[in-house]
Amino acid sequence: MAHAHPLTLRSLSFSGDGTFYTVGLGSCGKKNSDSDLVAALSVDLMDGGKSCGKKIKISTSKGSVTATVVDTCPGCAKGSLDLSISAFEAVGEIDDGRISIKWSFL
Repeated sequence: MAHAHPLTLRSLSFSGDGTFYTVGLGSCGKKNSDSDLVAALSVDLMDGGKSCGKKIKISTSKGSVTATVVDTCPGCAKGSLDLSISAFEAVGEIDDGRISIKWSFL
């Protein structure tokens, strides 16, 4: 499988579903909390951990937030993200559970 060049990933915009989860020790090896602005990417976009620590900008009709990639979301489709509660609340309502998002690497 060919790997996308980092500059190529930065120029891409993704869309999908945004969900939230209880944050803890992520696949990038660091422990985070629900108050941190962090996200988990799909397995293919994590690219074996190469996306760890990258910043992403997530946007919805409610607003936008910048989060750091710290984890893998095995159940996420490409373009979908699992967000910390704080990151999710910045762009959606917890009661919604799942929201439409657009995002890109910074």
